Amino acid sequence: MRYTPADPAFAASLSADLPEGVLAPCEPRYLEEPRGRYQGQAGILAKPSNTEQVAMLLRAANAARVPVVPYGGGTGLVGGQVKPDGAAPLLLSLERMTKIRAVYPEENVILAEAGAILADVQAAALAQDRLFPLSLAAEGTARIGGNLATNAGGVNVLRYGNARELCLGLEAVLPSGEIWNGLTRLRKDNTGYDLRNLLIGSEGSLGVITAAALKLSPVPAQQGVAHFVVPSPEAAIALLALARDQLGEVVSAFELMHRQGLEFLARHLPQLRQPFATAPEWSVLIDLGLSRGQDPVQALSDLFEAALEAGLAEDGVIAQSKAQAEALWAVREQIPEANRLVGSISSHDISVPISAIPEFIRRGGAAIAALGEGDMRVNCFGHLGDGNLHYNVFPAEAKSRGDYEGLREAVKTLVHELVLEMGGSFSAEHGVGRMKVADLQRYGDPVKVAMMRGIKQALDPRGIMNPGAVLPAQEDGGLSKASK
Repeated sequence: MRYTPADPAFAASLSADLPEGVLAPCEPRYLEEPRGRYQGQAGILAKPSNTEQVAMLLRAANAARVPVVPYGGGTGLVGGQVKPDGAAPLLLSLERMTKIRAVYPEENVILAEAGAILADVQAAALAQDRLFPLSLAAEGTARIGGNLATNAGGVNVLRYGNARELCLGLEAVLPSGEIWNGLTRLRKDNTGYDLRNLLIGSEGSLGVITAAALKLSPVPAQQGVAHFVVPSPEAAIALLALARDQLGEVVSAFELMHRQGLEFLARHLPQLRQPFATAPEWSVLIDLGLSRGQDPVQALSDLFEAALEAGLAEDGVIAQSKAQAEALWAVREQIPEANRLVGSISSHDISVPISAIPEFIRRGGAAIAALGEGDMRVNCFGHLGDGNLHYNVFPAEAKSRGDYEGLREAVKTLVHELVLEMGGSFSAEHGVGRMKVADLQRYGDPVKVAMMRGIKQALDPRGIMNPGAVLPAQEDGGLSKASK
């Protein structure tokens, strides 16, 4: 398939129909992604301020066969927001579409445009004494349209679910420029195919989400946070079961941390105070959201005593104030930044069945030690409650990731094949983007991949939407390059 670049002639054809300010110079920040593995390109940057302008831009791009890359907050970790090769695209940023259209606290619903920053959606909900529970490290920059397009996860999935579970309806523009008015607040609408869930997680490859109806929840009256030392990943899983048996569904987050991540923090972010003088081999962060009349400190103290008696915990710190709770969370939330400062050889966002996590950790560590002659370091951490681990492999102390460039593909293949063998997924919450296109072709169920191609062909027959993301793009007679 041959594309037309978004060149000055195409820009000139758009200018007559668009208000001033929609087309803008493309600053370098729009062409970067957090891991630095891709350098994007853009022929034109467009910043529409409403859905009708998005529709006009897509109609024009579709007619001219100009590739379109939707852009949210730029925080994606798999390269879905940049197009490094082929015809220069129209980069479509939703950053001016930031309105909170309405809040219905009695329905627990908020209507937000796709360019609204996640933290602003949270704040708008909180102003009505409601909680929008999607929470992740990039929430001050990430935009809700991108969160939905990638089916973002974060730390509260255990209790509230992924972005998919938090969405009731969508407004979206199809590649043809047609507007789908699916912005329903209904919780029951059994009228055919679930088009909302088709677009959620599609990473801009089927259309552009312009607004969403999102589910809210009551704000927990009390929060409890604790950091417990556990003897092993097996004990952590048993502790999660104990917590849910003892406390019910009030466990909002249950995060597993390994000593390596805490040591990275101590070295690269020494100003961050850690709860234990010596980093424990394994520990968990537990977050509870309780109703009025419940004492979070007592609830966590009772849990710790039961865990200690059962051999599931060895030490622990329970927050006595909001400031202490924030300090405990800061340790978990800053692990990705410490990882970035170290520089990984290969990073993996994987999931396996929860009961299989200990075996995965054992087998993965042994295989990587054998592959790298024992000198590579593994930082395994993540959302234990939903089986999602960030399994990142780092250089030895005195080396850099450049020393292992020849091993990067072997490390990734080893991890992903072990995940597949254990019934897991090579992408738990980050998506496919461009970074994992080859992995989807290699590890994905062939029937599923064929169905995805069929859906892409039906909704985007000219292939203009984010070519090379999720599925390979036929461009200028060849497949787009996928990072390995």
